[in-house]
Amino acid sequence: MNRKPLFDLLRRLIGRPFRQGDVDALDAALDDITGTAATPSDGSRRVGADGIALIRRFEGCAKLRPDGMVEAYPDPGTGGAPWTIGWGATGAGIGPGTVWTRQQCDARLHADLDRYAAEVARAIDGTPTSQAQFDALVSFHYNTGAIGRATLTRRHRAGDHRGAAAEFGRWKFAGGRVLAGLVRRREAEAALYLSGS
Repeated sequence: MNRKPLFDLLRRLIGRPFRQGDVDALDAALDDITGTAATPSDGSRRVGADGIALIRRFEGCAKLRPDGMVEAYPDPGTGGAPWTIGWGATGAGIGPGTVWTRQQCDARLHADLDRYAAEVARAIDGTPTSQAQFDALVSFHYNTGAIGRATLTRRHRAGDHRGAAAEFGRWKFAGGRVLAGLVRRREAEAALYLSGS
């Protein structure tokens, strides 16, 4: 769904530009209304509105240029690779000078969320998991790519929810140093995870 016409109309109605928090809240509400956060008919899991909002909050759609385009930026931990664009997208074709539209950033976010949610679902392998727990695990995996090897996952599968929640905080390093943004993200993920325990 192209949300731009709706967002443009809402901006005109309220008479001011949106702040990032406004955009995140609207996107999460639209995801709920349109079923983006629902469980698809094939039985796979999808990240819910709380998970999407958490990911958007910490990833941010950074490096927005005055012309409305979004520019790639270096990893804050390394000052270089991996280069990131939009809502935390990395990979082939993303480097210095990469520029996307906001629509490209949003489309990539939704494709990445589907992929990461599928990977988390495989990693937890049928373990009873609330939506809040699943959302926190997807956010963690979206940022670290580590759902398959993390002690956090093993503890979750064992039903040790307190122990799993404590594991989030171990993943606060980038480039060999603690990053305050990762500390805050892991705290938010652990709180979301525990809210569903």
